[in-house]
Amino acid sequence: MVLQDLKPRIFNRLNKFGGRWVAELPAVLWSLRTTPSRATGYTPFFTVYDSEAIHLTDLGYGAPRVRAYDEQGAEASLEDAMDQLDKVRDVVLLRSAKYQQTLRRYHSRWVRGRAFNVRDLVLRLV
Repeated sequence: MVLQDLKPRIFNRLNKFGGRWVAELPAVLWSLRTTPSRATGYTPFFTVYDSEAIHLTDLGYGAPRVRAYDEQGAEASLEDAMDQLDKVRDVVLLRSAKYQQTLRRYHSRWVRGRAFNVRDLVLRLV
């Protein structure tokens, strides 16, 4: 995933791009960490820190979330969030398991089971 996101950012047929990936890597990693997962519905950042990331553009342009920030209310909401942390992680695990079951069902539609008997012909490469 990192390579797929890096390639369009650094590839240019006219210029050499050997060292450009180093400058682009933090932005690519940030985008991967703040993009919701299809399996869980949450961002990897949220699953680790139990809070959504605030982008620098939100700070610079005064997004409603930033303007509505209240220090005392933030402490109370942090305590509430800590109480609900186990619940959120359980939801993430359930969604991930459901996603994996869906993938397994999709894969099983295209795979045919095959049983081998003791005297079946087995080819050996010598």
